[in-house]
Amino acid sequence: MATLTVCSFAQQNLFGGQAPKSPEVNVDNTVTFRLMAPEAQKVQITGDFLPTQKVNTSYGEYDAPGVADLTKDDKGLWTFTTKEGIKPELYLYNMIIDGVKVTDPSNVYAIRDIANTTSIFLIGGDRADLYKVNKVPHGTVSKIWYNSPTAGLTRRCTVYTPAGYETSKQKYPVLYLLHGIGGDEQAWTELGRAAQILDNLIAQGKAKPMIVVMPNGNISQEACPGETSQGFTVPTMALPKTMDGYFEQAFPDVIKFVENTYRVQKDKAHRAIAGLSMGGFHSLFISINNPDTFDYVGLFSAAVDQQQKGGLDEIYANREQKIDNLFAKHPKLFWIGIGKSDFLYKNNAELRHYLDSKNFKYEYLETEGGHIWRNWRIYLSEFVPKLFK
Repeated sequence: MATLTVCSFAQQNLFGGQAPKSPEVNVDNTVTFRLMAPEAQKVQITGDFLPTQKVNTSYGEYDAPGVADLTKDDKGLWTFTTKEGIKPELYLYNMIIDGVKVTDPSNVYAIRDIANTTSIFLIGGDRADLYKVNKVPHGTVSKIWYNSPTAGLTRRCTVYTPAGYETSKQKYPVLYLLHGIGGDEQAWTELGRAAQILDNLIAQGKAKPMIVVMPNGNISQEACPGETSQGFTVPTMALPKTMDGYFEQAFPDVIKFVENTYRVQKDKAHRAIAGLSMGGFHSLFISINNPDTFDYVGLFSAAVDQQQKGGLDEIYANREQKIDNLFAKHPKLFWIGIGKSDFLYKNNAELRHYLDSKNFKYEYLETEGGHIWRNWRIYLSEFVPKLFK
């Protein structure tokens, strides 16, 4: 705190009340980061724009964001500029001041991922233009409360309705889009840029106008941390009943609410379900336990084979037979995406091996990198244009 206090006063003295510009995207797409901290002994930056480093965990080896040192001038201004231009993408980063990880004090744009808050910046161009707010018609993002009798809670979900929904009488197809472990009903709109991706793809004529429902996949929660009757609880991944069958059991409550509240097409051909990591796990088991409900299924880095013991084991029993039953109903799309260095790569390869052994038709996308939002944004932007054709 002392370091940050000195930082704020020093910035005012040096720049006349103006903080140093950080980050600054240069004309060659190199990026410069600045921090005024005269009393700091060491300042570093960590983010997904830097070369990754290998980290070993109980889940296996995975790629973590790299770390780079900032250099200090005689006025106490620390600076780092990337060696080369950065490719178009939405990037996340933090400063590390004498071992304490903080957001960039000069960058007001930050987002929360579980219990971590990170600064963000965007390099436009190519696919990253889908993540920008462009001059196109915009949909509406609402945070809606619904009753879940199965969970015994009033719960919240985030709902995207496409541009023109409020003034039309049209009925729309629905994509149910699920987050990963530790996430919540805000993850896909904040970290995943789902609203921007949908707005832009629909405006370009590459995707059908659709409603996207993003429920909270933690069945023990009313809503995201800090916005429930429990007050300002600390966000954590260690929540009860995350992958033990109870969310899958309660999922029909979400569908019932949506179909009673919104103008939607209420048949299999106009329902899709997809999710990342834990949400991919949920999407798999919700779809195979309800083979007449969804014609489109998307598994993004799905955490298959990660179910918890002691829950509703019948949800997870006879998985291969249930997969057979799903494909016997001829779904229009079964889609799998995974990063080459994802710690769940082997699990997904084993699922694909089973599908191949049965000659079941599916689409597969393999990308660089691991278990990261960069990949999940790619998967969403690839999956959505294939829906409801």
